[in-house]
Amino acid sequence: MTLARHASPSPPTRITRARAAEDRHSAIQNARAARTVADHAAGVEDCSQLLAMLGLDATSGKLQ
Repeated sequence: MTLARHASPSPPTRITRARAAEDRHSAIQNARAARTVADHAAGVEDCSQLLAMLGLDATSGKLQ
């Protein structure tokens, strides 16, 4: 019987860290955009249409 070798995951690279930072930045920008649209929309239907045009949804305005 052989023992399985479990390698620990390698530390994040500079590119991995940059991608993670860009993902966080993008999430913040999408949340701001969704909230701005919601603040300026004439109503619920208008808000939904504007968010759809931007490729956002209502949950984009909430950060975790």
